[in-house]
Amino acid sequence: MKKQLRSNFEPGTSRWAVRRAQWRALGLSDADMEKPKIAVVNSSSELSICFSHLDGIAKVVKDAIRVAGGLPFEIRTMAVSDFITSAGRAGTFLLPSRDLITNDIEVQVEGAQLDGMVFLSSCDKTPPGHLMAAARLNIPSISVLCGYQRAGEYKGHHVDIEEVFLGAGHHVAGALSFDDLKGMADNAIKSPGVCAGMGTANSMHSVVEALGMSLPGGAPVEANSPKMFAYAKNAGERIVQMVWDDLKPREILTKGAFLNAAAVVLAVSGSINCIKHLQAIAHEAQVDANVYELFEVLADRVPILSAVMPIGKNTIEEFEAAGGAIGIMKQLESMLETSAMSVTGKTLADNLASVKVTNPEVIRPLERPFATKPGIVILRGNLAQDGAIVKIGLRGEGRPLSFRGPAIVFENSPDAEAALKAGKIKKGQAVVLRGQGIHGGPGMGGASRLVFQVDGAGLGPEVAVVTDGQLSGLVNKGLVLGEVAPESAMGGTLALVEDGDIIAVDVEKKSVVLEVSDAVLEARRAKLKPFPIKHDSGWLSIYERTVQPLHKGAVLLREK
Repeated sequence: MKKQLRSNFEPGTSRWAVRRAQWRALGLSDADMEKPKIAVVNSSSELSICFSHLDGIAKVVKDAIRVAGGLPFEIRTMAVSDFITSAGRAGTFLLPSRDLITNDIEVQVEGAQLDGMVFLSSCDKTPPGHLMAAARLNIPSISVLCGYQRAGEYKGHHVDIEEVFLGAGHHVAGALSFDDLKGMADNAIKSPGVCAGMGTANSMHSVVEALGMSLPGGAPVEANSPKMFAYAKNAGERIVQMVWDDLKPREILTKGAFLNAAAVVLAVSGSINCIKHLQAIAHEAQVDANVYELFEVLADRVPILSAVMPIGKNTIEEFEAAGGAIGIMKQLESMLETSAMSVTGKTLADNLASVKVTNPEVIRPLERPFATKPGIVILRGNLAQDGAIVKIGLRGEGRPLSFRGPAIVFENSPDAEAALKAGKIKKGQAVVLRGQGIHGGPGMGGASRLVFQVDGAGLGPEVAVVTDGQLSGLVNKGLVLGEVAPESAMGGTLALVEDGDIIAVDVEKKSVVLEVSDAVLEARRAKLKPFPIKHDSGWLSIYERTVQPLHKGAVLLREK
């Protein structure tokens, strides 16, 4: 006997009658209205190449749902591109968009009492926003990973969007001509999809698969390739059976699944942004998992098994061909929770049984990794009691792992960039950029533009950058500490730093220390003024008043 669908209301009731009136007007039959009703969550947008191809994927998914005996309803949510939507409000709309996506889905799907969801996941904030919604609503759900863009060439060399971003910083610093920057920008992207390196998007696509929320073998995948469309079709077919089987996200998003995802991020030295996103998904799934501690525990156990650009020389295409995320999991199999369930209805062990890594030089075995030291390190100390994250990728080649020097403090990016241009930032200084956190932004201001300009000025290996803001999902040049917590706007020690204070960083010891006595810090704290509220209306006002700290995933909750 098939389960009772929550979307089928009792005949004769007002809910049944008005829904029937609406849906008959849409051309639906009596038979249609008895089928599993599936939301196809589409973030299509003409603002960004990341989302420009999603309408074609939605059609494939909807057709497959119909063939499998379901009734698809395409719903639209907003989506942002870090390279487009960062223009306004100093880029602080970016992280808050994740939670807006989640709430948008809840309103449409929970309000309509649909039976399942297929997510078309593309750029950075849609994969976590989708999984947060899946965990919160806890109805059968599956993600379709919508692929990476093809990179281009300029003057005979590989060029992608991330190199354009870095190149812009170099141009501002006088190290790259305008014509070369323009030439790079004009040739960097050759197809729809997300950034072509192991930035936040491809890292999060790998996370989705590692959590068991997408069909195995689909991350990463070239956008609009036959393989991507095949996975989209299979996902559309699979969601209908998931509804009948009542296979829900919280059966998949277990503590073991989060361990698996953290291990995969460490093994590819992926984006640091995955940490807060995983914590937010765990919160919505009501899983007792401290993701930050999980990364700290696993960091010294999980080696780096792949070196996709920007941390290494391999391309995302080579990574996909070698086995992709499931290839990484195959190599990590002995370290993973292989009893974790997936959207296939099978365990990770079942899904890995027939997997083979086709190129062990691109995805290496445990006994022959690219590196045994972690590429993502969480530092703690009196300057970051709740942690600061360093993304260093593969060590070596003169990359600094320790630093001690005087602070030069800035309250915003424009002032720091102006000081750099004026030559006021010197070798040996710790460049402190504060007031950029989730409350201070609000929404986390991006610090990567400053980091790239520092690198372009030739100071990358010579200074440390310390910020409570967000960093690019890429490896950052030099020694860069991001997401310092507690943030300065919440009274963290970062708010007490003054010009000339000595900051000491030791990546090997996982420490960051402000060399100022407790007595002096307490005296400064007594004079500290409350951080001003920045917004009285609009979405950022809501975010500013309800967002929780990073160690809670920066989710939105009203304090009791």
